[in-house]
Amino acid sequence: MYTKKMQNIPFYCAALLYLLSAGLPEKWRGFAFAGTLLTWLLHGVALARHTIAPEYLQLGFAVMLSATLWIAVAAYLIENRRFALDGLRRAVLPIAAVAVLLPALFPGSLIPLMGKSPLFSWHIALSTLAYSALTIAAFHAVLMAAQESRLHRHASSTAQQGWFANAIDRLPPLMTMERLLFRLIGFGFVLLTLTVLSGVFFSEELFGKAFKLEHKTVFTMLSWVLFGVLLAGRQWRGWRGKTALSFTLTGFTTLLLAYVGSRFVMEVLLHRGLA
Repeated sequence: MYTKKMQNIPFYCAALLYLLSAGLPEKWRGFAFAGTLLTWLLHGVALARHTIAPEYLQLGFAVMLSATLWIAVAAYLIENRRFALDGLRRAVLPIAAVAVLLPALFPGSLIPLMGKSPLFSWHIALSTLAYSALTIAAFHAVLMAAQESRLHRHASSTAQQGWFANAIDRLPPLMTMERLLFRLIGFGFVLLTLTVLSGVFFSEELFGKAFKLEHKTVFTMLSWVLFGVLLAGRQWRGWRGKTALSFTLTGFTTLLLAYVGSRFVMEVLLHRGLA
């Protein structure tokens, strides 16, 4: 019990540091960036130690959500070098503080690596990156919707400001946010395509059984279709605004049901592992 508590200490420390970095004022942006970077590194180390071992992987909905926010913070750190994203810091880091704690509360299930093809690890990595990138895109779309809503409000309604409203006001212009959104969706779609292809063509080698249509596969492929249609609509019909938001959130919800939702039901509600 003591050893397990000790292993969870990095998660607790990272959560606290994320909250502290989120609360720093804008004039301390340099300290906030440095603190976020160090916390992101601590989050990554804690997640890797929890997940990866020589003989097995420890995976579950909590690990997936924590990894997603880890990648979201990485995206913030990268894009912050090009754009002023102080508002994004205030919106993302509190969520990351919650997500970093999840693996300590819901450890997940053990997946043995003995006898598995090297393709298995690549498939897991691709799927994690794809889910994460598209989750970030969905969160980004919600921020855009909130930003557009504030722009259309009457000027007198801006007198009362909360922390979220202040964060939204500090986001880059909507056109810049839209370019970032479709960059994320394009990146996630490529990774999701590779995930689907590897699952279809190497199913027996990856999982020890022939490919079959089950709920996770159906939801994943449906999500792939939705994001593909959105990118095609953007390219050929100039889709944006509410149309892009609807497709992004529908595709994300479908993907969430495909993986994280099934793991949550099995691990938390039914108390069963899921390989």
